[in-house]
Amino acid sequence: MTPQHAQELIKDALIQVAPDADLTALPLDADFRDILELDSLDFLNYVQTLSEASGYRIEEDDYPAFTTVAGGASFLAAHAGVG
Repeated sequence: MTPQHAQELIKDALIQVAPDADLTALPLDADFRDILELDSLDFLNYVQTLSEASGYRIEEDDYPAFTTVAGGASFLAAHAGVG
């Protein structure tokens, strides 16, 4: 999976849990939980949605990598294989 594809998956997952979010203004390296006002349940829904979309099971220990678009994309590109 390329980092660009991973970023698309992440943004799609974020839109599903925060449909009114303006992701065009979201810095790739910003912790989006506060910016998008995601509570812990929203974040879990985001991770689950992203896990299903990517085909990679995201473990709880991996969650810190998924608090930014850039971090999540790098993680998925390195771990989710070629797609």
